Amino acid sequence: MTSGDTPDDMKQIYPASITGKGAVSTAGARASVLDHRFGAGAPYTLGVEEEYMLIDPETWDLVQHIDSVLAAVAEGEHEARLHAELMQSVLEVTTPVCRTAADVEGNLRELRAYVAEIARSEGCRFASAGTHPFSLFERQRITARDRYRILVDQMQYIARRELIFGMHMHVAVDDPEKAIQVVNGLLVHLPQLLALSANSPFWRGEPTGLSSSRQMVFAAFPRSGPPPRFKDYADYAEVVGQLERTGCIADYTHIWWDIRLHPRLGTVEMRVCDAVTRIEDVVAITSFFQALVKLYCEEYEAGREIPTYHRILTTENKWLAARYGLEAPIMDLATGRRNRAPVSQLIRRTLRDVEPHARELGSERELEGVRDILARGNGADRQLRVWNANRDITEVVRELAAATEVAAASAAA
Repeated sequence: MTSGDTPDDMKQIYPASITGKGAVSTAGARASVLDHRFGAGAPYTLGVEEEYMLIDPETWDLVQHIDSVLAAVAEGEHEARLHAELMQSVLEVTTPVCRTAADVEGNLRELRAYVAEIARSEGCRFASAGTHPFSLFERQRITARDRYRILVDQMQYIARRELIFGMHMHVAVDDPEKAIQVVNGLLVHLPQLLALSANSPFWRGEPTGLSSSRQMVFAAFPRSGPPPRFKDYADYAEVVGQLERTGCIADYTHIWWDIRLHPRLGTVEMRVCDAVTRIEDVVAITSFFQALVKLYCEEYEAGREIPTYHRILTTENKWLAARYGLEAPIMDLATGRRNRAPVSQLIRRTLRDVEPHARELGSERELEGVRDILARGNGADRQLRVWNANRDITEVVRELAAATEVAAASAAA
């Protein structure tokens, strides 16, 4: 028997959705990423997705209210901006396409105000953080949609445990080859963006010692973490096409790297960030990311080589940022120095590099918010300060809800 033969009595133990058996063959089909929209719109436009937790205002535990919340917004002005996620206690919001970080701020304030109003009308509150400090995934219900049922069927315990909340940022790039090289360049900045956004120091009622416990949970997913370096868009398309042809994935959206291309939107998508509580911090991190994309786009256009680093090195730095947050001692890959440097120091150096680009994008004021985060700490630091005062985990959740809804109150005023 050759290595490609399978005896008739050998039972298939994998679901058809994984193996592709029982499905229409895609052999020879074009990779989904070859149909893209890079260059279809203006470069550097951006959008943000936030995942919120729905909370009981008495127990401060999660509540399974997504169906009633979405029913309440049906045919409303923001219906298209609110979406279900894997768990029934999670609500996702998406901004429209924005030109500047200030546009993102205006849209998110409006969306948070709308969510606050709807949530209260349905007997709940909402908050934004990378994990709920004490809720248990075993008590959550899976959203009754085929996509999520299939995901749980494929991933089993890994999917059921995924009670985490993220913030994803998109920036448009006008050429696919340029987009690949921009992603390669951005890999070195993953720990910076993670440290700024880290907002999940608790898991299942316990302080984990990590600034971002969300990273620990999501790391169990396949096709996650920092992506590999790709030589060009054809190299990327070949890898994705192989995964699709063999039935490992339905399309490229089942690749969950920390940063990925989103060809259908024509964007580079940053996915490493925890959900962020303070809207000012969301806007600051978004302006930082947008300016970084512009910097690397212009490096590519000028014909300058964009440095890239081995996945083992970028993964190690990401782990250090997840563990220590803004105090993380990471490798300075850009200079190759022997001694590690605080990630906050490297963020300040990056700020100097991107400030001219933020100015050209009209986001110089919003970028200053990154220095504010460095001065007062990230979301994980704030949660731990509340916890250390009284060792009351419900007080942490109350503070998260109040700080998330401050933006809603200011938008409604």
